[in-house]
Amino acid sequence: MKLLIILPNWLGDAVMATAAIESLCECYPEARLTLVGSHVAIEALKHHPMCVNAYVDETKKGGNRLANTYRFAKTIGRHDAAVSFRNQLHASLLLRWTGTPRSVARASWHARLLLSDAVALSREEHLTQQYQRLADRLCGTETAPGPLRLFIPPRTFERPTLGINPGATYGSAKRWYPEKFAAVAAHFSDRYDIVIFGGPGETAMAEAIEKDLQAREVENYRNLAGKTTITELCAAVGGLSLFVTNDSGPMHVAAAYRVPTVAIFGPTRHKETCQWGNPKSAIVRHDLECAPCMKRECPLKHHECMKSIEAYEVIEAAEKLIV
Repeated sequence: MKLLIILPNWLGDAVMATAAIESLCECYPEARLTLVGSHVAIEALKHHPMCVNAYVDETKKGGNRLANTYRFAKTIGRHDAAVSFRNQLHASLLLRWTGTPRSVARASWHARLLLSDAVALSREEHLTQQYQRLADRLCGTETAPGPLRLFIPPRTFERPTLGINPGATYGSAKRWYPEKFAAVAAHFSDRYDIVIFGGPGETAMAEAIEKDLQAREVENYRNLAGKTTITELCAAVGGLSLFVTNDSGPMHVAAAYRVPTVAIFGPTRHKETCQWGNPKSAIVRHDLECAPCMKRECPLKHHECMKSIEAYEVIEAAEKLIV
């Protein structure tokens, strides 16, 4: 069976879809998977043992996107069945133009018009559960999602290692403060080596943490911000002993490897996107009237949902995970 899967764009969302993908693989154990997604989604998920084709969706680049999508669909070709974890018009068009007879996607006007099956989902459920509903529709089952799973071997560190992740690609509103991350790292530096993570656009935050650690005379750290591929990032996060992070893609990577994790939430829906299936995880957040606002930047200009969270709160949450 040839099964086409359109992955979510964001790294974290793609990782949250892995429980549904594993459910599909259990339902169709002879399936040959074709994955389509963003560069980060493909780099994280292309290692699946049942994946035979992986395509980076570059239809936005240059020229007419509709024409690009049509050509891309013909390159991918017809499959026996398909599921889209994206709620986008061009994803529905892509599935339609491949000629795949059974295509399932989240209910929207374009999915109802273009595809064979559109599933109404509820934001009251965790995103992992929402994705599972799509897999269930294709399989004709009703199951609870299992744990998240990545197939990149975790890195082995020489000593117990704490990861610090100050970035969040959605926007500045999701980011806690470098000096507070540094305070947490310094507290644990006698027990753990420290690794600072971050993407290419997050090196300034990582450097601020590095300078703060130097001022505190902490020497056992490494700054990997902007220096890892997605595969290397997943492997490194998977080998950690403890992780402190914003609501971000690496947070979900840590959940896939069951790394003890403290996640700091402010403007986003923690019930919808918290760590899934990780028994060693905790959330630190303050229940403000203005949160969750789901904005990229604080619309009230005070950022109290993150600013009011203190380092000692995160340290206490982490200490409870590692006892």
